[in-house]
Amino acid sequence: MYKNILNQILRKVRLVWEVTRYNLKIIFANKFIFFLLGAVAFFLLITIIDLLDPETYFSESNLYNLLLFPGLLVIFYPSAFGIQNDVDTRMIEVLFGIPNYRYKVWLIRLADIFILVYLVLLSLTFLSSLALIPVPVFSFTLQLMFPVFFMGALGFMLSTMIRNGSGTAAVMVIIGLAFWISSGILEESEWNIFLNPYRFPDSLTQTMWQEMLFYNRLYLIVGIVLAMLAGLYRLQQREKYV
Repeated sequence: MYKNILNQILRKVRLVWEVTRYNLKIIFANKFIFFLLGAVAFFLLITIIDLLDPETYFSESNLYNLLLFPGLLVIFYPSAFGIQNDVDTRMIEVLFGIPNYRYKVWLIRLADIFILVYLVLLSLTFLSSLALIPVPVFSFTLQLMFPVFFMGALGFMLSTMIRNGSGTAAVMVIIGLAFWISSGILEESEWNIFLNPYRFPDSLTQTMWQEMLFYNRLYLIVGIVLAMLAGLYRLQQREKYV
């Protein structure tokens, strides 16, 4: 009896693994390794430069900014080129041929993307905690996920509107730069997409800061949900993709 239960569990785990691996292969079109290597290379380059600078002082705030870019870089390709990869491989025709199936497929894919990005950043945070400055690895990575997931969901929504990977990538770069520039103006605002939770402003009390941080994360969560729903809704328009 226990052996049969164990075999069933193993079969389900194997099935989940195969489905995940297949979806990631389609999403990244075998190009994920380049973005992953690019993110790690950027992280190592900036870290080495900072380590060689005797005036550099590592803090949780600095580390947050340092790890934010690799997360955005890793999530950039699947969110911008996911729909185009489906079109190029004619997978989009299969998805639209099965009623409501495309929603389940893309929800699974988005979950796979987010989990993979989380694991990548979790690994980088863990290494940073060992080599640079001790930080609470899991909670620190969770804070990084808010803006990263938001940009990923936004990229998915835009990809369903533009339906071209290069066009979506160009728009995402422009929007990302606009958010980054505005973060200086909105540094002490809950509307700052890239609000650094570890940079405590001197002009605010602890209570005000916690309240602002809470609403910032809440707005990002709402933005993630709305962007994903908008993207899935756009996928109803079959004639625009096939």
